[in-house]
Amino acid sequence: MIKAILVFNNHGKPRLSKFYHYFSEDMQQQIVKETFQLVSKRDDNVCNFLEGGSLIGGSDYKLIYRHYATLYFVFCVDSSESELGILDLIQVFVETLDKCFENVCELDLIFHVDKVHYILNELVMGGMVLETNMTEILTRIDDQNKLEKQEAGITAAPARAVSAVKNMNIPQQIKDMKLPDIPQAIKDLKF
Repeated sequence: MIKAILVFNNHGKPRLSKFYHYFSEDMQQQIVKETFQLVSKRDDNVCNFLEGGSLIGGSDYKLIYRHYATLYFVFCVDSSESELGILDLIQVFVETLDKCFENVCELDLIFHVDKVHYILNELVMGGMVLETNMTEILTRIDDQNKLEKQEAGITAAPARAVSAVKNMNIPQQIKDMKLPDIPQAIKDLKF
């Protein structure tokens, strides 16, 4: 089972953190800091697996990570997960982000947090792997984008209504309105 997913930059600043077990906010920050220290001081040509830090479960858990450009993608898992399977999952996650953001970068993770979390939730939910097929994930993301566009059309309806009323030129229509002659209208009334 996956205990946590962390993404941070080369300076240790968290860009995404998702914990599947409860940790207090202070503890989460300490875990990110400790994980960064463990992962960042490793050489690029060594194995991408190491024992979890003391805060996240010690030797009972493993940190599986990949380093892409300026970002570290770290998955903390228990012994029931396959290391190679998680490495593949990280690859699918990064490739999916890359397709959604067209050459994903650190700023995409900062400015599109909701979309990144949506993509991650398509892969992993509750610490369990849901989907590893990238085309299936991209189909779900396209469906979500279509829904968002439809909702944008609905939310834009009030603005379109106001614009339509303005285009009606109501003051001119009132001026152009032909009202009956009042004294003649009173004479025409029969009591």
